Amino acid sequence: MTVKIGIPRGLWFYDYYPLWKTFYESLGAEVIVSDITNKVILDQGVRNTVDEACLPVKIFHGHVLNLKDRVDYIFVPKMMSVYKNEYICPKFCGLPEMVQHSIPNLPPLIDTEINFNKSRKSLMKTVFSFGSYVTKNPIKIRNAYLKALEEYYQYKEHMKNGYIPINGIYEEKEQIPHINYRRRIAVIGHTYHIYDSYGSMNLIKKLKQQAIDVVIPEMIDMKTINDLANSLEKKMFWSYGRKILGAALHYTENKEIDGIIYISSFGCGIDSVIEDIFERWSRRSGMPFLLLTIDEHTGEAGVNTRLEAFIDMIDWRSSNEGNLSTHG
Repeated sequence: MTVKIGIPRGLWFYDYYPLWKTFYESLGAEVIVSDITNKVILDQGVRNTVDEACLPVKIFHGHVLNLKDRVDYIFVPKMMSVYKNEYICPKFCGLPEMVQHSIPNLPPLIDTEINFNKSRKSLMKTVFSFGSYVTKNPIKIRNAYLKALEEYYQYKEHMKNGYIPINGIYEEKEQIPHINYRRRIAVIGHTYHIYDSYGSMNLIKKLKQQAIDVVIPEMIDMKTINDLANSLEKKMFWSYGRKILGAALHYTENKEIDGIIYISSFGCGIDSVIEDIFERWSRRSGMPFLLLTIDEHTGEAGVNTRLEAFIDMIDWRSSNEGNLSTHG
């Protein structure tokens, strides 16, 4: 009988889904993805998560519940580190334990630890652990992993070339159409903020409907991001924070965009530090900046109003102010 593996559509999903989907399907498993985030998934997640959790973690719990009775295993790896000398958010590190203690009667979790702070020589041991839920054949597991890596690199290359994976599904990637845009705006934030249409209040779709060209951190070469992040006085040892700050430096110094929108979640400890640094850089560079902080109580009408005002401000500044400050 075919093993059914459920992958929740949240958190690391938007970075690594093509990798794990290809890996498990190459081993002969059936991969089932939770539904696109909606109000039911959010509400279930809120009811079954500790109050202190941020919105993306609550949404993730809702996606686990969405898969609960449909699969043999649920894929919730214990992600500690994906780059040497860097760490993931603490809530990623304890995600399997959070899920198990918050939601009763779950099927078994695939909760193998991913930790690149340990020797990379143990990488294949980790891969074999992931594959062992489907087969014990090491050759099949190794071949599936190599095929999955190819798909993952292709996915990253597509995003660099202008594809935006709304809701994270590779097959639903949407290429920016070639039209005459009125403005170009960078949208910055964690991938699970930007690409979850419900959690982001359909921000990218709203911008496109107003003929705004959207650029994202994944369009920047990682070497550029790392070089810029290395210019900071102190090392940013949170991987997602490092990527955001590198992208922030790139876009605040980039005169080819008209503004920056940073989408964050209320209660995110890393964002509380980064968004303040980001805003100060934007003000110094004269780049229009909008911070959108989202939680489960955020109303879409309020987001729409702020977004429209931000775009109007950019239009007014371009046509009337000549990019000079009105101060004094």
